[in-house]
Amino acid sequence: MIPPQEASARRREIEDKLKQEEETLSFIRDSLEKSDQLTKNMVSILSSFESRLMKLENSIIPVHKQTENLQRLQENVEKTLSCLDHVISYYHVASDTEKIIREGPTGRLEEYLGSMAKIQKAVEYFQDNSPDSPELNKVKLLFERGKESLESEFRSLMTRHSKVVSPVLILDLISGEDELEVQEEVPLEHLPEGVLQDVIRISRWLVEYGRNQDFMNVYYQIRSSQLDRSIKGLKEHFRKSSSSSGVPYSPAIPNKRKDTPTKKPIKRPGTIRKAQNLLKQYSQHGLDGKKGGSNLIPLEGHEHDFRVKHLSEALNDKHGPLAGRDDTLDVETDAYIHCVSAFVRLAQSEYQLLMDVIPEHHQKKTFDSLIQDALDGLMLEGENIVSAARKAIIRHDFSAVLTVFPILRHLKQTKPEFDQVLQGTAANTKNKLPSLITSMETVGAKALEDFADNIKNDPDKEYNMPKDGTVHELTSNAILFLQQLLDFQETAGAMLASQETSSTATSYSSEFSKRLLSTYICKVLGNLQLNLLSKSKVYEDPALSAIFLHNNYNYILKALEKSELIQLVAVTQKTAERSYREHIEQQIQTYQRSWLKVTDYIAEKNLPVFQPGVKLRDKERQMIKERFKGFNDGLEELCKIQKAWAIPDMEQRDKIRQAQKNIVRETYGAFLHRYGSVPFTKNPEKYIKYRVEQVGDMIDRLFDTSA
Repeated sequence: MIPPQEASARRREIEDKLKQEEETLSFIRDSLEKSDQLTKNMVSILSSFESRLMKLENSIIPVHKQTENLQRLQENVEKTLSCLDHVISYYHVASDTEKIIREGPTGRLEEYLGSMAKIQKAVEYFQDNSPDSPELNKVKLLFERGKESLESEFRSLMTRHSKVVSPVLILDLISGEDELEVQEEVPLEHLPEGVLQDVIRISRWLVEYGRNQDFMNVYYQIRSSQLDRSIKGLKEHFRKSSSSSGVPYSPAIPNKRKDTPTKKPIKRPGTIRKAQNLLKQYSQHGLDGKKGGSNLIPLEGHEHDFRVKHLSEALNDKHGPLAGRDDTLDVETDAYIHCVSAFVRLAQSEYQLLMDVIPEHHQKKTFDSLIQDALDGLMLEGENIVSAARKAIIRHDFSAVLTVFPILRHLKQTKPEFDQVLQGTAANTKNKLPSLITSMETVGAKALEDFADNIKNDPDKEYNMPKDGTVHELTSNAILFLQQLLDFQETAGAMLASQETSSTATSYSSEFSKRLLSTYICKVLGNLQLNLLSKSKVYEDPALSAIFLHNNYNYILKALEKSELIQLVAVTQKTAERSYREHIEQQIQTYQRSWLKVTDYIAEKNLPVFQPGVKLRDKERQMIKERFKGFNDGLEELCKIQKAWAIPDMEQRDKIRQAQKNIVRETYGAFLHRYGSVPFTKNPEKYIKYRVEQVGDMIDRLFDTSA
């Protein structure tokens, strides 16, 4: 049971809490009433704001739409005004640009092209929008006038600034072809850089806007003229240089080279110039092969004079096998060869220039036209050389082949470059050089064959035969001619191969050509031998005939041995050297038989037999006298005659003298030993005129007019 005090306290505590809860409840009721009131007020405010916003929207939207329309109208007006200004500008183009077009593009190409661009746009506008307006005709006329001015400026720039390339510069350009060291490339400035850029801009404008190709014709005509004149100037340079100094040269370009400028001789083609040099060596040193580099045998005394005379005739006689060659022909040959090289180099340079100026799809055709005059000039000159060679062959002037050889060799060496330069040109242009090469090969082969025939059929002219039995001019001419072939072995072999009708000729090898050349040389030597045999019969004395054949055979053999001719001959005739030695020895034996009429008088088989100490009968004494007299007379006669004969080769001369001296001295010595002390006469000095040593000395003076 709870005590009353605690119950009372508990009750008071509960009452206090209840009171507090009632107060809290009352506060919450008041707060809810205030919140409801605030809510009602906020709803009223929002309703009022919404109503006002709707009124504002209804007022603003029409204004906004009107503003947009006004802005659009303004933009349209501005665009219309801009278009009007643009259109109006086309109507002013003619007046704005007329002065510039009238004054031309010289010195202000950039401004001029800008004006032409404005005129071009005006033309396009009026053609699209007002094709019947007078303004169109006006700008069209102005455009045509401007285009004509540009074409005129193009021609003027090309004409004023295109210069002929000097011969000195051309020679420097081609001088490195034969040199092993890599040289600094010689620049060729056909047009100044600024002018070239103007020309390129004009050409591009004419192609793109002018739609005109006439300027390409102007270009190739002007450049063609300069190319042709450059090559002709080089040829004239050769003529003038040759007439003034003998050898054309090319000084180094000033301020372009590191080395000190020097005169640089042009390489000669090596034709008859070698024969002329040989002639000079003969006159200075003889033909001993030691001084002057000669490949032939020594000549002395009167024989030297005779050979120099014949060599001079060989080089200058209008009817000889090597006739007609002189410095003028050498200069013409050199000039032509260098002009061919110059054409290749200049044409290459022209194509590089053309690539910058002419549109790509017109380059080959324009280049073809550009080079025609210069190329035709070279081909015509080449055909003239061929024609002259044909006429010369008819006259038996075989010097013509010496002109054709270096030219043909150079043309064939240059053909790959020619083909590369002419790549893309017309077939007719490409075929010009091969056609010329074929013509030269044909005429060269004809000259070779006719020369061989001429050697065989050269007439026997008594007045033309050397009285001393020395080397005939026909022999020297033939050897000189064959020696020239050593410089042109491939060319000569190709000439002969080109005339072969066999299937192998179409694709002949160098070995095939070499065999043909060897066969040809053997043919010439065979013809020469036959002719010499025929000529030797002109001599009434068989001994002189033998000396003549000996000298010629020995001359040929020595010439073959001291040059590459012997190797060429050996390709098809292995025994040629041995055969010539046998012929030489045979002629020596024939010559020695001429002394039999001397030695037969004193030969033991023809001498009388008698007993020592027994007095000779008159018949025996007379026979001994006749033997001495016959020997003396024969010895004196032969020595007198044969002293005037010639054996130019010192080695052969000494050999023949010694052999003959041994035979005669031995026979005469035995005869003199047997009958020198025999009393066959009261005047022994009348019959015993010579001692053995004197006979030897007399024979030592054979073949020597100075003795």
